[in-house]
Order: sequence, then C-alpha cells, then structure tokens
Amino acid sequence: MSDRRDGGPADGGPRRRSRWTGIVGLTAARWWQRATRTTMGRIASTIAAVALTIALLVVVTGIAMALADGGATSEDDAAVRITPEDSGTLSSVDGVEGPRLGATNGRAASIRSQDGVEHASPALVETARLESADGEPRTVRLVGVVPDDEPRTVAGLSTGELDPGDRHYANGSYDGPREGEIVLSRTTADRLDVGAGDEVTVSMRGLERTSGAGPSVTVAAVADERAAAGGAPVALVHLSELQSLSGADDGELADRILIWGDSTAAQSAATDAYPTAAVEVAGSTDPSVLFEDGLAFATSVIALLVGVTICASFVATTMGMTVDEDRRTLAVLESVGFPTASRLAVVAVSTGITTVVGSIVGTGLGLAGIVAVNAVAGATVAPGAVAHFHPLFVPYAIAVALLSGLVAVPYPLAVAARTSVLEEVGR
Repeated sequence: MSDRRDGGPADGGPRRRSRWTGIVGLTAARWWQRATRTTMGRIASTIAAVALTIALLVVVTGIAMALADGGATSEDDAAVRITPEDSGTLSSVDGVEGPRLGATNGRAASIRSQDGVEHASPALVETARLESADGEPRTVRLVGVVPDDEPRTVAGLSTGELDPGDRHYANGSYDGPREGEIVLSRTTADRLDVGAGDEVTVSMRGLERTSGAGPSVTVAAVADERAAAGGAPVALVHLSELQSLSGADDGELADRILIWGDSTAAQSAATDAYPTAAVEVAGSTDPSVLFEDGLAFATSVIALLVGVTICASFVATTMGMTVDEDRRTLAVLESVGFPTASRLAVVAVSTGITTVVGSIVGTGLGLAGIVAVNAVAGATVAPGAVAHFHPLFVPYAIAVALLSGLVAVPYPLAVAARTSVLEEVGR
C-alpha cells in the first residue's frame, strides 16, 4: 500500500476544503475589522447603498404585487376567492378580456347551500360609461354582484344599499325584473355630479355590445368617504343586469366568485365547485400573480434591472477603491505564499459578504417601507393595502444582491490582480 501523507490525490479534497475554509474565515475576520475599525465609513456606505437599492426594489415589487392582485376592484371582505387559472379553459372570451369563470350564477348558488358558507357571489368587472342628465359621460368600472341581507364589502363599496337577491337572473333566463340600482364611490359621484336618488344612463365600452344610450339606473347610495374603493371611479350593480348589458350572460361569466363564512368550509366548497380554478384564502398573497399581470410584471422587471444596475455600480466603485487602498495587505498575502487565486478569492468573498449584509438590511428597510406606504395610503386615498410583502422577498432580495455582486466583482478583481509585491515593497 502506498503512503498518501505527502498530500497526493487521496488527501487533495480535504486539503482543498481546509484551504478554502481558512480563506473564508480570514476574509470574514478582515471584513469585520475593516467594517468596525479601519475602513468603517467606506464599508458602511457600500452597505447603505446596497440596502437602499434593495429596499426600493422590495417596495416597488410589493406595489406591483398589490397591483397584480386586482387593485381597487379586488378590495373585499370575503373569506375565500375563486379565480380562473391562466389556461383560461373556463372562459369563452379568453384573449379578449382575460380568463373568466363560467356558470358562475348557478355554481355560486350551490356554494351558498353548503354548511359553513354564509354567502357566495360572483363578481363581474366591466368598463362602462355613466352619464347624468346634465353632465358629460364618465368612464367607470362597474362591478356586478349578488347582494344578500348582510352588508358585504366588494370593490371597496358596501352592498348593503342594493336590494338582496338578483331577480333579473330568473334561473338563467335573464328575463326577470330589473332592480335598476347602482352604488357609486364618492369619486364617481363627484365626477358625475350626482347624489342618492338621481338617475344615470349606462352604456358599455369596448366590444361594441350596445349602441346608443343604455338603460337608466337609480343611484341607491354614494360611499361616505372618498377613500372608498381606493378613490377609483367604481360602482356596484346587480350581477345579472351587468351580465345582460355586457354580453357575459352567455355562459354566466364572472371574473371571480367571492365566498363569505368559515374559511375551511368556504375553501372546500370552492374546490368542489371549481376543481381546476385557483382558490385563494383571505390574507394570503401568491407571488405568481406578478407573472399574470403585464403591467405588474413589467414594473417588477424594470425595478429589478434598475436595482441590479445601481447596486452593481456602487459595489464595483466602492470595493474597487477599497482594494486599491488595500494593495499592501494583498502584497503581504502574496509574500507569505498566497497564490493569485487565493488572493482574488479574498476580494470576491469580501464583496459577497458586503452585498449579503446590505441585502439583509435592505429587506428590513423594504418591509418597513411597505408598512409606511400602506399607512400613508390608508390615511389618504386607499382603504386597503396598496403594497404586499411576502416571505419570498427575503431570498429574492439576497439573490438580487448576489447577482449585483457578481456583476460588480470583476472590477475589484482586476485591481487586485494588478497588485505586485515588488511594487508595494518599493513604495
């Protein structure tokens, strides 16, 4: 048997791991000493730059997620929401209005009959024009719902002023009597210059489903506060009347179904009614919604690109200056036997530590920023959250910081590679 104590192939792996462990330990110790003593200002400025960039990225991504989650028309107090998956197999108008749920009126009635469910209502969102007797037509987002005896919140507005039920549906014939009621947000009422008891004319926009003036409806109520519905021009009407007016009665289409009651019972009833749809429990946010909304996705991608660019620029500049000032230490490492690869590893690991620390601080600042944005918005224009935070933001922020470090590290490595022990001794 051969003796491998000479450091041959048999013990190359452990020796290599030991060497790299030592390099990382040495780098961490040097980084801590520089961060707390010798170059505290420069390290702190780099961490601050990374942290602020990451914080901005987290806040913008949180706002984009809230935007993708539906905006003002999705503000409700339901326990569970049913929404169509991206495949759009439940929609007969996919590609025109986005995927929608089908057979919603009948299935919502079935859900309402389940134990633990207080109420279930489809919600249909359509863009329309409202016109008062003396005013100009105004574009409004109409939300069709099926109200019950209890006041519910849909699109930030209360359903309590609408007559319970949906008589125009008439078991799917859509020939029942119309209620002709509408609940306006304060913003909508101000734009139309109308109040409770006034009449407005409804006409659809978009697919030219109607021509000329539409039916007249009576303003049943106006939201007390301008902040209701996030200050957006939104109004509530009965579901079947909006379906008939928009053409969504063909297939009983709706954008979502809202369920009130016990969360577990509501979730079970939702899954039974729509096995292939997405079932969302109140209080939960799915980051995948960012990929389903074009504007939100574009916003988050732009924030990512800007964040990586700014972060990498700061890290490259400050770490390059730090390495330039640290040439003498690198020369000492070369003189005691550290090869070029090991010296460059010291610089790379130091850059990585700086960016990771900055990303952790930035994630905390981003969370605080989201809380502040929601607080300011809630006190001024929005009744609900305008930005969401998700635990996945933490690894996302760290990954972005590390990517920025990878983009930035070639410059400090180039500075370190040009360091010569003979030149430094001469200096």
